[in-house]
Amino acid sequence: MKTPTNDPIVAEVRAVRDKHAAQFGYDIKEIFKNIRARQKSSGRKYVRYPARPVAATTTSASTKKAR
Repeated sequence: MKTPTNDPIVAEVRAVRDKHAAQFGYDIKEIFKNIRARQKSSGRKYVRYPARPVAATTTSASTKKAR
């Protein structure tokens, strides 16, 4: 059985992803700007979900485990 560490398909996907990221200097904002531009020019409809609300913060005392 192939594992993700030696699967040729996974290796190919990772190589393509790395090549794409390298074109933008691994700048995540530029990478996603390119992805969104490609989506827009494709003419397809893409689903965009609203952002999830930020979870309420808890105090450090309530997150500590009882000893």
